[in-house]
Amino acid sequence: MTQLAVLYETVADSISGMISAGTLRPGERVPSVRRLSTQRRVSIATVLRAYEVLENRGLIEARPNAGYYVRHRMPVAAEPSISSPPVAPRLVGISALVQEVLDSRRPEVVSFGAACPGPDHMPTARLQRTISSIARRKPLSLTQYVLPPGNEELRRQIARKSMDFGCNLAARDIIVTNGCMEALNLCVRAVARPGDTIALESPTYFGLLQILESLQIKALEIPTHPREGISLEALEFALERSKIAAVIAMPNAQNPLGFTMSDENKKRLVKLLDKRGVPLIEDDVYGDLFYGDDRPLPAKAFDRTGNVMLCSSFTKTVAPGFRLGWVSPGRWHAQVQMAKFINSVGCPEVLQLVVADFLASGGYDRHLRNLRRAFRDQVAHISTAIAEYFPTGTRITRPAGGFILWVELPDGCDSEELFRQALRNKISLSPGTLFSATDRYRNCIRMGCAEPWSPRVQQAVAKLGDLTRKQL
Repeated sequence: MTQLAVLYETVADSISGMISAGTLRPGERVPSVRRLSTQRRVSIATVLRAYEVLENRGLIEARPNAGYYVRHRMPVAAEPSISSPPVAPRLVGISALVQEVLDSRRPEVVSFGAACPGPDHMPTARLQRTISSIARRKPLSLTQYVLPPGNEELRRQIARKSMDFGCNLAARDIIVTNGCMEALNLCVRAVARPGDTIALESPTYFGLLQILESLQIKALEIPTHPREGISLEALEFALERSKIAAVIAMPNAQNPLGFTMSDENKKRLVKLLDKRGVPLIEDDVYGDLFYGDDRPLPAKAFDRTGNVMLCSSFTKTVAPGFRLGWVSPGRWHAQVQMAKFINSVGCPEVLQLVVADFLASGGYDRHLRNLRRAFRDQVAHISTAIAEYFPTGTRITRPAGGFILWVELPDGCDSEELFRQALRNKISLSPGTLFSATDRYRNCIRMGCAEPWSPRVQQAVAKLGDLTRKQL
């Protein structure tokens, strides 16, 4: 560890201790950068780095032209209970309800149902300038697509980025896709056939269930803890009792629970599946949206045999409309690359060049710092509002990243009925039954926190709380 790292961590820990002890209280201003630099006899750069660490920990916040202040902490609410899904594989049938939720996305609706960042958070002006520059320098890129595995420069930049999360990929290991959903779809098709069984977390992202439904593959839901992740004991038991073609998991900032698994459990997961020759399809689409000091490692970082198929995307961080994702499919590279060609031939060249430029320039990392801070604050605001407006007995997750909350309502509440009542009030949400193949989680909802906090959003949360109370 460098001397600078020791200094800024010491300064950060000191301020953190003052906050914990109540010396600095929520809403109070912390010492200015210059004042603390003088007091501690350290450089301004050291203080700025220390304050960045404290921001990442959620302890302080910067206010424009006003300095740094101690953040108001979200109220402590009980976490949702660990899931206990049926132990038998099931065919999936959720597409009708998914379509109903997707149809609710309209401009006049306050959207808690979508897990899609709004335009306020995207680097639109920067992307616009880059597209114009590329159009002048490489006009043919506007009309061409690139065959799999995709644009070499983009794959090289992704490979360089992979060093930040312990994977050390090469450009040849990566295939560019139309978003993370296509990457996941291609991986499933490479390792499973109709009638096979795939194990996944419960609750899980409904898009994964839709993939299985479209391919007539059975889902085996594994109990999952809202903070620790998939139960490795339950998964091992399932592997012993059932023939499982693959496991799909989201170890970092899982959708919808928001947990990030410990490195130790990620290692155990990789080892457990590698030992049995069962591939792990890893969805890491929220990995860059962490709240802590360091980017969490994907399970792929512990893969030594090519058994982990890592999928990710820029749709949550750069431009949802670009639909640019990628996959490192390990030993199934040839099968996935051919499936990509059959499925959609290729991806637009100009969009790949734009994202490659954004990564190479350092703009992506700078943008992420602001984006993570914004999402963390929005999650905190909405968590606080739910604790205030929803009935006693409501449980809320404490996500480690991303912009999603899983809310367990008191017994007797029906999330599908709440969804329809809310929509009549121009508010959307995702009912819990979407996140299971077995009609579970009827008293749960998923709340997307991608829309900037505002009086309009606060009023919508209050109205949802009122509608929930009326169900009891």
